[in-house]
Order: sequence, then structure tokens, then C-alpha cells
Amino acid sequence: MDKDLREYRTGQGVPLSGSYMCQSGAMAKLSKDETFPQCPVSKEDTYWKHHQEK
Repeated sequence: MDKDLREYRTGQGVPLSGSYMCQSGAMAKLSKDETFPQCPVSKEDTYWKHHQEK
């Protein structure tokens, strides 16, 4: 569960393929070994969290 709460910064490597949500609430589907992009809303560096669909 701790892994689900971890935040990743723009430029870090994506550890697990899936959906991620940035601080602005924008969603992105990212693949393992890609790098986290800038926020698609603000175009600035941001934090991303893995988003588990329920």
C-alpha cells in the first residue's frame, strides 16, 4: 500500500505502467521506463501519483 501513496516528480522514471494523476488532476497513461512529463495543464514540473481504477 505504501507504494500506492508514493509521489513521483517530473523527470523521474516511471516504475510501473498504468494511469497516473498529476497535482492538477490531469490523468496520463504512462509505460514503465518512460519519464514523468510536465503537467499537461500548467506545463510546469509537477508530482504524479499512480491512479488505481476501482
